[in-house]
Amino acid sequence: MSESSASTVRPARVAPLYAAGFVTAFGAFSVAAGLGATGEDIGLSLLRIGVLLALYDVAEVLLKPVFGALSDRIGAKPVIVSGLIAFAGLSLFGLGADNAILLAVARLGQGAAAAAFSPASSASVARLAGVGRTGRYFGRYGSWKGLGYTLGPLLAALLIGVGGMPLLFGVLAVASAVTAVWVAIVLPSIPPLPRPRYTVLDLVKQTTDRRFVVPTVALATSTAVLGASIGFLPALATEGGSDLLASIGIASVLALALTVVQPGVGVVRDRAMVADRTGIVVGLGVMAAGVLFAAAPWGPVGLYIAAVLIGAGIGITTPYGFAALADSTPPERMGRTMGSAELGRELGDSAGPLLVGAVATAITLPVGLAALAAVTIAVAAGVAATPSTQRTSPDAVDEPITNGERPQN
Repeated sequence: MSESSASTVRPARVAPLYAAGFVTAFGAFSVAAGLGATGEDIGLSLLRIGVLLALYDVAEVLLKPVFGALSDRIGAKPVIVSGLIAFAGLSLFGLGADNAILLAVARLGQGAAAAAFSPASSASVARLAGVGRTGRYFGRYGSWKGLGYTLGPLLAALLIGVGGMPLLFGVLAVASAVTAVWVAIVLPSIPPLPRPRYTVLDLVKQTTDRRFVVPTVALATSTAVLGASIGFLPALATEGGSDLLASIGIASVLALALTVVQPGVGVVRDRAMVADRTGIVVGLGVMAAGVLFAAAPWGPVGLYIAAVLIGAGIGITTPYGFAALADSTPPERMGRTMGSAELGRELGDSAGPLLVGAVATAITLPVGLAALAAVTIAVAAGVAATPSTQRTSPDAVDEPITNGERPQN
């Protein structure tokens, strides 16, 4: 499929990519919630639970850039289908959930498989969207991932209550297999494009270009805030005397907010109503406000308000960040760019909770959240201070993040 014809693809043919986004988010959050809630009941120590939780992220960090580059070389569709099939097959190891080794194989395998189809799906969204529509397509894609974040813990609780961890892994295997078939049948073929031979110097220039660095750092910051908030806001509520349902509900409200916000933000972005840099700064600012609100002693209601603000901020930043990356990356290396950006997001997802946890251990949890807010504000200030110029071509290499203008075919 040529880039010129990509913009004529019907939305229904892109829908399998949204399902793939849902699977990776649902798989990550449901099993993490399930292990945290039932790990000790099946004989796992806290250390083993921590290792099992980390295996998924470790696999993604190591492999996302690799599979992103592979999708540029052989085409995104076979990477997506193969990754989903592998996710389904490796999830079956989780049927032996009472065995720590089988759980480790399942979790590591799921992470490796998600590392394949996640950046390839993002690259496909970018190429199929066409010029001037990346915002709304990434808004929808991010919304479906947000739905996976929202429903993951809730469905995990339901499935584990009915049939334990094996049922959860079985449902994940079926969902991934069905999505793989859907992608194979419905998703248009996106052939790889001829690529110039890049030198090491070229690679260094591309990965240090402001056009790549600015949105990637913003996306990494959003996942840092997401990871820390999902874990620590419920902890604050519990400390304040809220029951388990009310505490977990905060995480669901946050995820629901980012799910609802993203599609509309994508449309605003594509209509050039708000420039990319401004949109990212606004999103980061709303996130920081939410984190600061959570750090203040407002009580349970305040934590729910903070969750809405944080979710909305992430929902603003994410489509702007991904759309800016997509519009400024030559299509022949879209997979590598998205894989590298996803790597940044994974590192942020790990760094946010570590920062808050370290400061909370040394001082208090509210101070830890305030430290995260300070980092978010600093990133927003850095983005705001980044020079911005009008983009003249979607294939330009050295232009910075766009200022809202759209290239013409």
